[in-house]
Amino acid sequence: MKRFAAAWLRDERGNAAVLVGLALLLMLTATGLVMDGGAMYAAKSHLQKAANAAALSGAQELTGEETDVRSVVEEILAKHGEQADLTMEDVKMGDSLRVHLRKKVPLGFSRLLGKEEATVEAEAAARISPMGSAEGVAPLGIDESIPLEFNKTYKLKVDSSGVEAGYFGVLALGGPGASTYESNLRYGYQSEIKLGDIIDTQTGNIAGKTRDGIQWRIDSDPYPSGDYSHRDSPRVILIPVYRPYNQTSNQLKQIQVTGFAYFYIAEPMSSKDTSITGMFIERTGTGYAQPGADVKGAYAIRLIE
Repeated sequence: MKRFAAAWLRDERGNAAVLVGLALLLMLTATGLVMDGGAMYAAKSHLQKAANAAALSGAQELTGEETDVRSVVEEILAKHGEQADLTMEDVKMGDSLRVHLRKKVPLGFSRLLGKEEATVEAEAAARISPMGSAEGVAPLGIDESIPLEFNKTYKLKVDSSGVEAGYFGVLALGGPGASTYESNLRYGYQSEIKLGDIIDTQTGNIAGKTRDGIQWRIDSDPYPSGDYSHRDSPRVILIPVYRPYNQTSNQLKQIQVTGFAYFYIAEPMSSKDTSITGMFIERTGTGYAQPGADVKGAYAIRLIE
């Protein structure tokens, strides 16, 4: 009986050793797979961030030249170290941009199981749509009935003398007053303006404040006159497009926002000038798209995938 019990104990100890060995092997395998899975997750996450950045940045140029779109995508991917992983770039000017990335990720523990690398992929698409809300708008407006031709000279009147219907729209953003108006003209109104907002117009003589604000923007611009390609150019202002909301026979008291437009200030105002000379341009900005906004050349970007 004693010999039987001793043999049984030896068998149990042997079985336990085998079980412990198997458990350790499983733990090591699971740890290795988790580490490889983590490496793949990190690589895919980085790849997706690069795809998103490339799509959003490239989409900023969808109102310009296709070569600029592709150049920006290449630049952004290079900054993320993913330039060699671009497998597809679908550019639809004036609409959308899609990029697809694919890369090989070297594995560690999985090599012992015969798998040396894994493929991760990421795709992102961005679309531009008419802007429906934004911050930083200038206290000027353009009637929605005025047909806009981009890169053509326009004069935005800032008083009501000799004005054709629709051109005059000086807005009291944040309240009336010449100083508030000038501050908004220089720096942009810092609260959000959105589609459907009802805004009071500015009354009184503000031609002088307009001249000062326009001159400040021109003096602050480091770029050559006529160059509106730079997104930080202070000569480019975002203005609301509107329809008259509360109008008497000789005064427009309130407007309703129907969209947004970008206006490039072409030249200073003379001491007797009561209009701002410039042109409307197409470009994307930091606002938000909103259904129903007028298509007047100001676009917002959003990821659609």
